[in-house]
Amino acid sequence: MSDVEFPTSLGTSTADEIRLLGQNLTEDLMGQVGFGELALWLVTLRRPTPSEVRVFEAVLVALADHGFTPTAIAARLTYLSAPDSLQGALAAGLLGGGSRFLGVTEDCGQFLHAVLDGQADLPTDDAGWDALALDAVRRAREAGRYVPGLGHPVHKVLDPRTPKLISIAEEEGLRGPHLRLFEAIGRTHESVLGRRLPLNGAGVCGAALADLGLPVDLLRGFALLARAAGLLGQIAEEARRPIGMDAYLTVDRNAVYVDPTAEED
Repeated sequence: MSDVEFPTSLGTSTADEIRLLGQNLTEDLMGQVGFGELALWLVTLRRPTPSEVRVFEAVLVALADHGFTPTAIAARLTYLSAPDSLQGALAAGLLGGGSRFLGVTEDCGQFLHAVLDGQADLPTDDAGWDALALDAVRRAREAGRYVPGLGHPVHKVLDPRTPKLISIAEEEGLRGPHLRLFEAIGRTHESVLGRRLPLNGAGVCGAALADLGLPVDLLRGFALLARAAGLLGQIAEEARRPIGMDAYLTVDRNAVYVDPTAEED
């Protein structure tokens, strides 16, 4: 018998039983707990409420798939190159989650959390939230930083996910300070930036996740969790109705050599 111990509050197993989160996996969890609920439970180490699960799963749905995004294309082309490596194709798509795609969820959550963390008292009305948001946007502009969660390459006026997720959070009593600050940024940023940008879906997801009390440094992980499902769907479709070869050949057959010493236009 070893004296070495590695403490965990997650999963353990014996020859007869698997336990997860202090529960018997087969008797207490399988068929009783949904995957979204389990994912929240694994991170927070407390069983989430039905309202928290609804908001969380709405975030997962919002981030799962948006068509032929760079992450989807990366997964499809990797599958084209190595159809024997499903895990490689899935990983290729996940590795593309960064500051422009998916990573905004975490960036926005961190930005909002940093603003709120510096406040002794939170606003009690829209005017107060607007003043706080305006100051945050101004300070970001003065520092030469982008305000994460603003703008979208496709949805130039309104990202349809944003009002829907705010509505769901409101219905469940979970429209907290991160979402309220995010909404206020949407109302006030134009006066600082000189143009109106939509509040994007990745940003509102970050705000909603932060309002659930999730660690803001882990929010990108939840975006990747959602996108894993979408990428698996993309790979399955690539197997049924492939476009990867056409995408590759379109780029390759239209590649044009450029003299590196020539001046750029």
